[in-house]
Amino acid sequence: MSIEKSRPRPRCSSFESEEERAWVGFYQRVGRDPAIASEVLAQLESDPEMKRSHLALYLCCRESLRQHKARQARHKRIGQFIRGLFIQPLRNLQTMWRHGSDLAFDCLPEAAKEPAAVQVHRLPRKSGFATAHTAFERQVTLAPAATEDQASSADKTPRTAA
Repeated sequence: MSIEKSRPRPRCSSFESEEERAWVGFYQRVGRDPAIASEVLAQLESDPEMKRSHLALYLCCRESLRQHKARQARHKRIGQFIRGLFIQPLRNLQTMWRHGSDLAFDCLPEAAKEPAAVQVHRLPRKSGFATAHTAFERQVTLAPAATEDQASSADKTPRTAA
């Protein structure tokens, strides 16, 4: 045995041991949770002495936030790819469907001719129709003159008060 006494080991108080456990817990959690990493990083940046004593934790927080940002960028790119692959063609189909109704109506076969239109074209060729048509036209031209005469004679007759 040496004559010199071994240096007594400083005893940690329960407060200091809990504090150490908390810091160890932060080391474990900052890699998984970017919210905790940003809070710990803000705390470490506010106190230079703490940052110096827990430099590894500071670097872990920075790395965790960088990975989280890269993950978000990758998810955004994947989302854009999926939208371009599936959703955009569906929107194009909807647009084509909306504007394609005109094309669909034009592709339909023509409707059968109206029977009345066929009869109208056939009637002038018949001999009895021509005489009936001229008689009707004479009657139409005479009828307005007769109604004007009746209207003017009605104006000339005295009205009696009831």
